[in-house]
Amino acid sequence: MSASSPPIIELRRVWKVYHKGDAEIHPLEDISLAIDAGDFVALMGPSGSGKTTLLNLLGGLDTPSSGEVIVCGQNLGELGPRELARWRADHVAYVFQAYNLLPVLTAYQNVELPLLLAPLSRRQRREHARKALEIVGLADRMNHRPDELSGGQEQRVAIARALASDPEILLADEPTGDLDAHSAEEIMALLVALNRDFGKTVIVVTHDPKVARAAHRQLHLEKGVLARDIDTGGGRT
Repeated sequence: MSASSPPIIELRRVWKVYHKGDAEIHPLEDISLAIDAGDFVALMGPSGSGKTTLLNLLGGLDTPSSGEVIVCGQNLGELGPRELARWRADHVAYVFQAYNLLPVLTAYQNVELPLLLAPLSRRQRREHARKALEIVGLADRMNHRPDELSGGQEQRVAIARALASDPEILLADEPTGDLDAHSAEEIMALLVALNRDFGKTVIVVTHDPKVARAAHRQLHLEKGVLARDIDTGGGRT
């Protein structure tokens, strides 16, 4: 990315406040940061530190109490619910700890499912779904249902589903949390490849130092505050 290019993500003095009875809860306090296109960032911190809240703000699933969240050149606070849903479909995709696959559908059908809402022909949907499954190494498993796949393969299908719409940003919330060590390593290698070879901006919430070491940058949150911002250089060629 050239020095003059704007960041793909920018937060300007972002606060998130919830009210519980008479108490105020501050999941995020005065967060300002910028993330460049093509970066690979690990969000770290103890439970309750605000990691998932921050990820949800970046993906437009939540809104800040104050401050600005600007992603892909769009101030998300300026969008209504329908506009925000369209914006999400065009720019970001999520991968969760739970695979959230429909058990009655094949891997191919699970990947194709969100594309049914896109303005694509049946042939285009088929091409997108097949390509996504090829990228994650499951072209030979596209007709298998989730109960016929391993946990690592299920997470690969979930990643393929996220990739099918060709998002600029991939947001992953503990994507290796339910996997054994070998499968976790395979999923992280896949995320690294998506970042390196396909230019995806990847942001991963994780407690696992091994996962975090694959990132270019580690953002450490503590009690809603950005405590450390470390450029690790991990994964860069």
